[in-house]
Amino acid sequence: MRMADSDQNKTLIRRQLREKLSHMTDVERHAKSLTACSFVVTSPEFQAARVVMLYLSMPLEVDTSTLALRAWQAGKSLVVPKVSWDQRRMLPIEISSLTSGLTTTGQGMREPLSGNPIPLDLIDLVIVPGLGFTENGYRIGRGMGFYDRFLAQSEFIGVSCGLAFEEQLMPDLPVLDHDVPLSMLATDKSIRRFATNVIEQK
Repeated sequence: MRMADSDQNKTLIRRQLREKLSHMTDVERHAKSLTACSFVVTSPEFQAARVVMLYLSMPLEVDTSTLALRAWQAGKSLVVPKVSWDQRRMLPIEISSLTSGLTTTGQGMREPLSGNPIPLDLIDLVIVPGLGFTENGYRIGRGMGFYDRFLAQSEFIGVSCGLAFEEQLMPDLPVLDHDVPLSMLATDKSIRRFATNVIEQK
């Protein structure tokens, strides 16, 4: 598939997925978020992790606030991405609150106001957002490539876990050379494992 064709296909897929997500009610989204997060919290990968990185959810995404609270309750360090637009990369910054020390960017993303980046090799588990996911661990994001670049760094040796509603599963997605497959995927229906670095195999 040519690059231009793939980009056009991804644009159409993103539009379709956003439309599908927009039809979900707040009550549905809340209930399904709790269920998806419970699969993560009870997983051996989450339980073994000392440092967890997750995204601060936007309105149509799986709500990650439950994961954040459970991580702190278990004594884990919690980091979230702060985007460096000039460097086109994400910096993992530790946070201790979901209500203070955060700002909302022009793109509508919440991120820390400040903080020192955590070394990538200390991060045991990264919770990854996306618009769509496949049964073999690939994802389609918002088109900026931040997570693909982050997960491709050699310093990151942890587990990557997509977090989604079951409605976001796709039979297939356009895959390019720089697309990085996930280690596992949690939805409101199940948890799927794809990689050899997960703790518990299927």
